Amino acid sequence: MNIATSAAKASCFGGYKVIDADTHLSEPHDLWVKRAPAKFKDRVPQIKLVNGEKSWVIDGDKLIGRGACPNSAILKDGTKPPGFAFMKYQMDDVYVGASKTKERLEFMDSYGVSAQIIYPNLLGFGGQRAANVDCELRLVSMQIYNDAMAEIQAESGNRLFPMALLPWWDIEGSVREAKRTAAMGLRGININPDPHTKTDARGELIPDLGHPGWDPLWEVCTDLNLPVNFHIGGSEQSIDWFGDQAWPSFDSEHKGALGGAMLFFNNARVMANIIFSGLLDRHPKLKFVSVESGIGWVPFLLEAIDHQYREIITKPKLKRAPSEYFKSNFFACFWFERHDVTAMIKDVGVENVLFETDFPHPTCLYPVDGVSSALEGLGPTGIQKVLSGNAAKLYHIEA
Repeated sequence: MNIATSAAKASCFGGYKVIDADTHLSEPHDLWVKRAPAKFKDRVPQIKLVNGEKSWVIDGDKLIGRGACPNSAILKDGTKPPGFAFMKYQMDDVYVGASKTKERLEFMDSYGVSAQIIYPNLLGFGGQRAANVDCELRLVSMQIYNDAMAEIQAESGNRLFPMALLPWWDIEGSVREAKRTAAMGLRGININPDPHTKTDARGELIPDLGHPGWDPLWEVCTDLNLPVNFHIGGSEQSIDWFGDQAWPSFDSEHKGALGGAMLFFNNARVMANIIFSGLLDRHPKLKFVSVESGIGWVPFLLEAIDHQYREIITKPKLKRAPSEYFKSNFFACFWFERHDVTAMIKDVGVENVLFETDFPHPTCLYPVDGVSSALEGLGPTGIQKVLSGNAAKLYHIEA
């Protein structure tokens, strides 16, 4: 079956324009090698045999992707097998649109999706996976990735919008890369939310994102209208599929299901830290996006931090109540939530919610169900804001 001619067409969105705010690229095996300077040809991310198994490595022998899994759960025949079967897939097994622009656009057309925001797989959702190689190789690998993403955006006719990875271990370097990628046309940045757990090139701990040392980056993002995206699992601290979240007696499927759900709540931690840090008083126009985290937890978090701030803080430093920063500075993405979702969106804020599918990941919204019918209580104007209007304004996408 051709995925682009599946029965689930644009009717699932009721004819509304759609901008999918979170999708992923299965990085082509030659993405880095074919663009690398000769000096780095053998060191950039590439496929090699490791103990007889095809795997992604960096710096010649450092494993960053066992089995060379493309992290796509959608097969060439359009099916999406359940569970962890996807971990055994190879690029030849999965839908071509997971990695190829032309086929990706065909898939989007079949569903009536105008544009997609794209995030990486291999280097980590926040670029954290290259942390164990030298800074020069890290930077080259990220710059090559960003160059390739600019090419994809152009090739798509400005319908695919990858978010730029930044060298988060180097504040000055992050500023330069944000400017460079913006000049290439990329519309936002994607960053590790926990750089303070690592050291810089001098061996010194990197300050957390709320530290004034990061102000030059926030100033650039404000001036260039670059949203700052923090995808779930964007740091070693926030990604834990099979580790400590689940009790040790669980089997791997239950561990993975529970660990995956807990990733959503880790973004609550990041959001609360951003708010409490006070950086938004210094940079009131800066925009943050909580990606692939859902929205149901947002109202509780905001009420909880307001309560704690009133009860605990004796010397308030924020100019506003903590919850007030969400409406002016944050967006959150949803995909599978359906229980009273209209009321939930109104509670979060119709202007602060983006729609996503997480295509083509294992728990992505595929096949896509009747999204527009689930949002009927928002009315046509509200539905259009959630499905595309908010994202179009945020990422400067011509609808």
